[in-house]
Amino acid sequence: MTYFNRLITLVLLDAMIVVTAVFLSYWLLNPFDEIPAYALTSGLVLLLFHYFYTAFLKQYKKAWEYVTSTEMFHLLRAMAFSLISTAICQLYFTHLLYMRELFITGILYMVMIGCSRLAWRAYFNRYIKQPTDNKRTLIVGAGSAGTMITSRLLRSNHIKLMPVAFVDDDKTKLGLEIFTIPVVATTNAISQVVEEYKVEHIVIAIPSLNREERNAILSECTKTAVKTQIVPSLEEIVHGKVPINELQDIQMEDLLGRSPVQLDDKGILETIVGSTILVTGAGGSIGSEICRQIMKYNPAKIVLLGHGENSIYAIEMELLEVYEDKIEIVTEIADIQDRRRMFEVMEDHRPKIVYHAAAHKHVPLMESNPKEAMKNNILGTRNVADAAEGNGVNTFVMVSSDKAVNPTSIMGASKCIAEMMISYKSSSSHTKFVTVRFGNVLGSNGSVIPLFKKQIKKGGPLTVTHPDMVRYFMTIPEASRLVIQAGVLANGGEIFVLDMGEPVKIVDFAKKLIQLSGYKVEDIGITFTGIRPGEKLFEELLGADEVYEEQVYPKIHIGKPRDMNWQAIEDIIDNYDDLSEAVLKERMLRLANHRAEKKIPVL
Repeated sequence: MTYFNRLITLVLLDAMIVVTAVFLSYWLLNPFDEIPAYALTSGLVLLLFHYFYTAFLKQYKKAWEYVTSTEMFHLLRAMAFSLISTAICQLYFTHLLYMRELFITGILYMVMIGCSRLAWRAYFNRYIKQPTDNKRTLIVGAGSAGTMITSRLLRSNHIKLMPVAFVDDDKTKLGLEIFTIPVVATTNAISQVVEEYKVEHIVIAIPSLNREERNAILSECTKTAVKTQIVPSLEEIVHGKVPINELQDIQMEDLLGRSPVQLDDKGILETIVGSTILVTGAGGSIGSEICRQIMKYNPAKIVLLGHGENSIYAIEMELLEVYEDKIEIVTEIADIQDRRRMFEVMEDHRPKIVYHAAAHKHVPLMESNPKEAMKNNILGTRNVADAAEGNGVNTFVMVSSDKAVNPTSIMGASKCIAEMMISYKSSSSHTKFVTVRFGNVLGSNGSVIPLFKKQIKKGGPLTVTHPDMVRYFMTIPEASRLVIQAGVLANGGEIFVLDMGEPVKIVDFAKKLIQLSGYKVEDIGITFTGIRPGEKLFEELLGADEVYEEQVYPKIHIGKPRDMNWQAIEDIIDNYDDLSEAVLKERMLRLANHRAEKKIPVL
């Protein structure tokens, strides 16, 4: 029904109700008398006031098929104002107040108007069919968020979801109805409810869930092969990132089996506030997030250094939108392989802290291009580190990888040698050089998760290298905060490692992503493509010779500096360009693994 047709229907219905109320009230009081003129006049005045107040309070714009207590309250208020105004007019023009007639008229008028709205909703819910393409939806959580989401879904014509049931762990709500939708079970019965109610979509509407509670619910949802969405977390809502009624697809970080590490905000603030900070690789997924996190601690200036102009421009525009009048934001398009340029940038800005995130990270690509890995990850790191030391930088934090532990790949070997250089420099420098090492980062450039999502969108199959491939995972914000925290904890020479919980099988991630996208694993399929050059089935965060038992900070471990052959590193740096790729790869791997108990074969 169009808005105009709805308006005409309600206006005529209200006129009939007011007239009926007036006649009935007078007939009940004076069943054998004719209706006097004042009664007809009072009825007309009541109707006019009803139209005025109902329109003023926008009650004719309400979708009464979704009536709630709020709408009913405003409607009652409009009727009360109408009766009071009618009484005032009676008293003013006739100097009399017909209390009995007005009282009974008011009762009949309010009851019939209220019942008409409730009848409208009952008729709509019983006889007006929902569009057949709307997906039958289960709402997990019958609290305020679930109620809000349900109300939005019922009102929306473009969101093709039709709530059919609630589940909630509050047993006092079982058996109740919200918007005529029943609360049927607790969350541990999600799979049964999905089957019984033929559910095609699940919405998790409990923003206050902690990690363990969310994991338990998601575990139930993965049993159903029904697409699952979730409302934002309380943190996202409080910080204004997204509204509470904005549905989000399940992210793979939601499935990590641990709570995010909470870091020392006070210590970070004291270190960064009012300082000049330089970030290399500032346009990358890790570098750009480091920049976002740093800005929260009010540095005086941040220098965004990167080789790709588009990515640097993107992060610059993003930061300027929020901090343009608060923090000086400077961009430097520069290649870390250009030694002279690195010294120029450091001399121009004199940063207090340097976060070195620029690196080549793609394992198979670096396996095919070992000289590029050498130039960027080793020479580039040396250039930035030397320039930082030469210009009085207080702290230098290098971002590394778990692939640097007992490496079998050129990328891992290059990061391992870069770690050795940083460790060596810390022993004889006023600059505090430290390394931060972590595993795979969800959603970063080159991460497997965006690839999986793209493959699901195309109908599959998902490609996994090996059924036993396992990796440690963390989120981009976690990785970036760990890098920043390392700058606070640094004394020089440390390797900081996040306790990342248990490693996760890639194939399990693939299966969960398929199921939470609303498909069965057999419908999409998973294909095993074989381990790529340089890859290992599992990664390590600390080598056997690096382990300290104690944690330097809750859930953050510190690794011992490695022994190293500085002469061998200088030799390979000086002569790499004259070596064949095969010889260079062999020497890099041998140098990186010189402390390993046994040589790990390259796959």
